[in-house]
Amino acid sequence: MKYSANRPVFIFVSKLTFFFLFLGCGQETVNHEKSGVAISFDDRFINEWYALRPLFKKYNAKVTFFVTCGDSLSAEEVSKLKQLERDGHEIGFHGTIHGKSTELIKALGPEKYAATEIYPGKEAMKKAGFYPKSYAHPGGNHNDQVDSVLFANGFEILRDVAISRRKIYGIPVYTIAPRVMDWIFYGFKKEKLVDALLIDTDSGITEREINDAIEKAKNTGSALMLFGHEPLYGSPNNGEYGFQVAFLEKILKEANRKNLKFYTMSELPEN
Repeated sequence: MKYSANRPVFIFVSKLTFFFLFLGCGQETVNHEKSGVAISFDDRFINEWYALRPLFKKYNAKVTFFVTCGDSLSAEEVSKLKQLERDGHEIGFHGTIHGKSTELIKALGPEKYAATEIYPGKEAMKKAGFYPKSYAHPGGNHNDQVDSVLFANGFEILRDVAISRRKIYGIPVYTIAPRVMDWIFYGFKKEKLVDALLIDTDSGITEREINDAIEKAKNTGSALMLFGHEPLYGSPNNGEYGFQVAFLEKILKEANRKNLKFYTMSELPEN
């Protein structure tokens, strides 16, 4: 049998075609229907959070409120949290004393750590009619031992803190574009240890960076996780720490424009 000059080319093309077909079969299909945003808020700014109800309703958004010091909630605060819950938002837990968990568990041991930081506030919230399934680490401080105690106490997802800029004594140490911070995007693989990006004023996050991250969430079928503290309507002063409400609205508006879903934290591992 004679081989023509074109024979080797045919073999090469065939192998190349097979390679790309094989590669295509191995690729995961992106479920764009799951693309979304999961926004949460920490600490005890209940009146200020409650004032955001019209904004959330405007964009049909639902969020998670991580409440600390749940053992000292007033009747008015309980009533407002109940209304937020009826609106579709989630009430999560942020510790009883907002302590540094790794130091508490090292000094007290697992059982006394739970008796100090977990039990009192969680029990008080239960009596008030709240049954939190999600937990935000105070200050983002935790370790494997702390996590195991929290999971043992019924929490289904634990949220940590992520920042895109770090300064020490006012000197920039690093800057990372949120769109390349894969750890702030929930991949819907039943992850239970997650990180959310800080959007407070001192985070330095820009509208362009957030828009790029929202675009990534849409294209990858993931959920962008963000969080802040107190809603602010001007520059922070007198020790205030929080996010600009105007900036929050830009996030909600862009997510809504891109047809992204709004997730509460405990909904993430359920999808």
